[in-house]
Amino acid sequence: MKLSVFATLGTVALFCALPGPALANDSTYTDLDLDKCKTIASDDMGAIMLCRGYKDYQVHFAEGDLRQSVFYGPLDKKWQEQGFESFEPFNHVGAKIEWRLDGSGKPFAAILRWFLENVGPEGEPTEASTGQVLVVSRVAQREDGLGCVVGYVDALENPNANEIARKIADEEAKDFACGHQEAAWHGKRGDKASEPTHVFPDGFPQQ
Repeated sequence: MKLSVFATLGTVALFCALPGPALANDSTYTDLDLDKCKTIASDDMGAIMLCRGYKDYQVHFAEGDLRQSVFYGPLDKKWQEQGFESFEPFNHVGAKIEWRLDGSGKPFAAILRWFLENVGPEGEPTEASTGQVLVVSRVAQREDGLGCVVGYVDALENPNANEIARKIADEEAKDFACGHQEAAWHGKRGDKASEPTHVFPDGFPQQ
């Protein structure tokens, strides 16, 4: 009888020790309403604003010379003041942010659509010349304060652009070395997906 009890207990212990299935990443969405953001600084060229994001992960928005930049999370002060990632042509961001959450519900990446006002045949931006790019960013965490762009997807050339963007977020965002590692394009890239621009704080060599 003792052997039977011990065998049963051993089986239960072994079963309890087996690892359970890993929790999958998930998405949640928030609106980016610039009219409700707090202006930190402004001048004739643009502004720096702090916007509501997901829970206590804020959105850092900046605009200069009709070009926009967005970072996420508890961003280091140097990145808030000196960082700016955008595109060469005039541009503006969409109003819906997709946050990628890990199994514990913590956001580690964000996806936002950019509209690129490329110059058309007549020398000015038109609806036909406007590009759309999904920008995948690393969300800054309290332990590092580093947030930056991880990758790009041409939303006009790739019918599955959202799936590609989520894959980039899930596979690259957490360990991406902001300021040292270069963000890359994924999927097909058309001629409306213009060149990105990067300005990083002092001490971060990647430009």
